[in-house]
Amino acid sequence: MAEHRRDAERPDGPRGHRAARSRRRFLGWAAGGAAGVAAAGAGLAACGTGGAKGGGTTAAVAADGSPAPSGSAAPTAAQRENDKPGTPGWQIGNAGPDRAIEGWADRVSVLPGEKFGLHVSTTAPGYKVTAIRTGYYGGVRGRQVWQSDHLPGTRQPAATVDKTTRMVSTDWPVGTTVDTTGWPEGSYLLRLDADGGAGQRYVPITVRSASTAGKLVVVNAVATWQAYNLWGGYNLYNGPSGGLPTRSLVASFDRPYDTYDGAGLFWVYETPFIALAEKLGLPLAYTTSTDLAGSPDLLKGALAVLSLGHDEYWSPEQRANVTAARDAGTNVAILGANCCFRRVRYEPSPTGPDRQVVCYKDSYKEDPGFKAGKPATTDFRVSPGADPESSLLGVIYDGYPVDEPYVVTNPGHWLLEGTGAKAGDSFEHLVGVEYDRVNTGFDTPRPIEILAHSPVVCAGRKSFSDTAFYAAPSGAGVFGSGTMRWVESLDASGDGSNGAVHSITGQAAAFTQQVTTNLLKAFAAGPAGKAHPPQDNVAEVYGH
Repeated sequence: MAEHRRDAERPDGPRGHRAARSRRRFLGWAAGGAAGVAAAGAGLAACGTGGAKGGGTTAAVAADGSPAPSGSAAPTAAQRENDKPGTPGWQIGNAGPDRAIEGWADRVSVLPGEKFGLHVSTTAPGYKVTAIRTGYYGGVRGRQVWQSDHLPGTRQPAATVDKTTRMVSTDWPVGTTVDTTGWPEGSYLLRLDADGGAGQRYVPITVRSASTAGKLVVVNAVATWQAYNLWGGYNLYNGPSGGLPTRSLVASFDRPYDTYDGAGLFWVYETPFIALAEKLGLPLAYTTSTDLAGSPDLLKGALAVLSLGHDEYWSPEQRANVTAARDAGTNVAILGANCCFRRVRYEPSPTGPDRQVVCYKDSYKEDPGFKAGKPATTDFRVSPGADPESSLLGVIYDGYPVDEPYVVTNPGHWLLEGTGAKAGDSFEHLVGVEYDRVNTGFDTPRPIEILAHSPVVCAGRKSFSDTAFYAAPSGAGVFGSGTMRWVESLDASGDGSNGAVHSITGQAAAFTQQVTTNLLKAFAAGPAGKAHPPQDNVAEVYGH
């Protein structure tokens, strides 16, 4: 994306933990709210198959991802987990003043049963930690799996800023060691509660899957979360001057997140999808962008890799491993835009390996790693080592900012089944704030089929946002939504009842829910490009 962008899109106002308090309503979206969204989208089928028992999804799933006949298949782990009652009121209700309490985990992910250190600073004499697994849980969207004893609190020193790279980090000691024995795999938010109601904050952590074979793999985009993290006054876009001259060249995980009460971009770009995927009861695995980079065999046998919302920063190793999985038949879904755009390198911090995200961008020649022969930490599409993201994704990032209607082009496509959409139907505000398109001026796999072709005007330049699907030679299907708002829209209502998501309507939400449901069920059945070979329509859509 253009370097004039300072920050990720903030749907609920200016940057900071208070900016997204209305967003909390999304994670409390009850089954009644889901029904309201379906009603708002008259003529459009609602997603999911919600169950009555425990509010979760109880029906077994057949090989094609559809509900199986009773007794014909064992429940998936997601079904068993979401049949457990959620924990009402788990969301933060009192963030309190800045620095009242905040923290960070010294691992981005752990395997079930592993331990990690939690580093906490608070002005209160003590605090407690509650571990919430995010999911569906009948609309409650979270379940408490663990709570600490009362812990002594200490106000820790301010952040340090490296003079050369302007990297912000802290050297706070471990406040408590957390043992994840008995925790199911998934994406978690640790809630820090300061004594006396002084304040609350989240700390995200992933309990990752040891094996992804036979599963749809949810990827928490932790590198991108950190790139946009402005805690301490610096991120990979901004410094005190508000622009490039003082931005960080390296971002450290050894610090809290500044937005969404400490949850960072996980809150807005990933939680709505996780709720839907777990509601469907499909076989899921969980991992992070750093884990994909460090584990070449992690995706062996996986049904699909799922990139959510805003997943911009990838290492060459992550890209190579995802590409190899695609070439072995693993489906790939890009449920966002601007994916795989920046090339990064991971380096260790004092707390462990892969704890620093290096991205010099246009200043890559100054990078000691580049001088030592490592790949340039700049955009994938530019030299040296140019490799446009479209060769993997099919679509390619085209611009920022836009706020445009999403226009259906190919209503007969199997992914649009059950939506009731017709050619030319549009959904206001669904394309934004960044978008992708099919552009055969870059390396683009063929055949590729465009489902939606939405006119946009970006900084006075006319272009298009495309939703597209292609098949790799292995039979793997690759889907690109073409808009960064896809995951956000899953929770939209347009009337404020579930939070204002760019004024995206409930009708649009019902549409994206159904398309996402169709996609996940097809991907759960195996190589979707083999089962649903695309019909190339680029010339027809673009007229050349």
